[in-house]
Amino acid sequence: MSAPPEVLILFTRAPRPGAVKTRLIPLLGPSGAAALHRRLTEHALGAAREAAARRGARLAVVHDGAGREEMAAWLGGDLVFHPQAGGDLGGRMRAAFAFAFAAGAERAVLIGTDAPGLDAAALEEAFERLRGEEIVFAPAADGGYALVGMTARAFRAGTPHFDPGMPWGTEGVLALSLGRLRDRWRTAGLLPTVADVDRPADLPAAFALLGRKPGRPAISVVLPARDEAGLLPGTIASLAGHAEVEAVLVDGGSRDETREIAARGGLRVLPGEPPRAWQLNAGAALAEGEVLLFLHADTRLPPGYPGIVRRALAAPGVAAGAFRLGIDARGKGLRLVERGANLRSRLFGLPYGDQGLFLRREVFWQEGAFPPIPLLEDFAFVRRLRRRGRIALAPAAVATSARRWLRLGLMRTWLTNQALVAAFLAGIPPRRLAACYRRGTEPQALPATGR
Repeated sequence: MSAPPEVLILFTRAPRPGAVKTRLIPLLGPSGAAALHRRLTEHALGAAREAAARRGARLAVVHDGAGREEMAAWLGGDLVFHPQAGGDLGGRMRAAFAFAFAAGAERAVLIGTDAPGLDAAALEEAFERLRGEEIVFAPAADGGYALVGMTARAFRAGTPHFDPGMPWGTEGVLALSLGRLRDRWRTAGLLPTVADVDRPADLPAAFALLGRKPGRPAISVVLPARDEAGLLPGTIASLAGHAEVEAVLVDGGSRDETREIAARGGLRVLPGEPPRAWQLNAGAALAEGEVLLFLHADTRLPPGYPGIVRRALAAPGVAAGAFRLGIDARGKGLRLVERGANLRSRLFGLPYGDQGLFLRREVFWQEGAFPPIPLLEDFAFVRRLRRRGRIALAPAAVATSARRWLRLGLMRTWLTNQALVAAFLAGIPPRRLAACYRRGTEPQALPATGR
């Protein structure tokens, strides 16, 4: 059987925390960055499968960071897998093309996984361009490129654009590559420019592209958790019964059955790391809904919450919303706490995390996500959101656990919260505040979802 004349190469790495999307780790955490890499790779593979099937091309995954068995278990055993080799990035790409042409291909196109705008049509266009040109690039918005294609004849003539000394990862890569090709003897064709995903500023456009999927949920509920096996079943029960809702739990290192309970309850489970801001942002990166709802794992949503969320966000001038605070215990003191929190939320637009903050996904990423600080990430983010529009207070209330008020006492909890906010506004670094908070209120650390 003759070899296909075209080979499509997907150039990727195993989604190992700390080894991929490293420039996004400060915002998403190691596990969150790895989860985003996984999602981007699967998106790219979907486009590659579609293009390869239409053209009868061979699809090869040239990979790093794992063996063939692990990659096949992730991406599918029907694919051709080949390990990366050859030194720096240019050397590894040259080796990938050598692998493709050694199998008898006439044309090969290599793509990475960082440009979700490269759909099947763009990949097919690259192959068509190679029928009349010998080299083709898809420029990336940052000055690099997201796709490079070559004919076998061009490869045999030399690959100066892969030679040592190329400043990979900088904005001059494409210009320098084109210059080297012109110096040798030939020009290259250019496809339309696409956006790639390397830095936090790239995320809004990336998630807009990743969200173009039929049947995606309307609302994604993101739950950060650690050791919440006792209260999580009640929270899961409050989420159930809504086909337009998905739930993503990001576990911060539980030692109990939190992950297993979440999985049995139909939640998508993502490993994560403290601080809670990393868990929240990582869950948002995995979520597919048009609206993000951030909920503590010890807090139950009110009946009919999807409609409540939609109506609140549809109001003119609303940037985000939250539910009224309800505390799941009796006591006059707790009722005072509820009234104070709801008055603050209504008058000043400052709901805290217990209240189930919700907003459109594009707004979340455009506003930079939760700041990666160890404490008060919700307070800091809501203050930023108020510049964009009103924070609506929904008419219904959540039911959150009273455990921290009962454990520490009403007055001590209230004074601690006020002191933290005042110190934060005075400019004291959040890391120092977190250390003081742990010493003053957590003889044995409070659960990650409660303050």
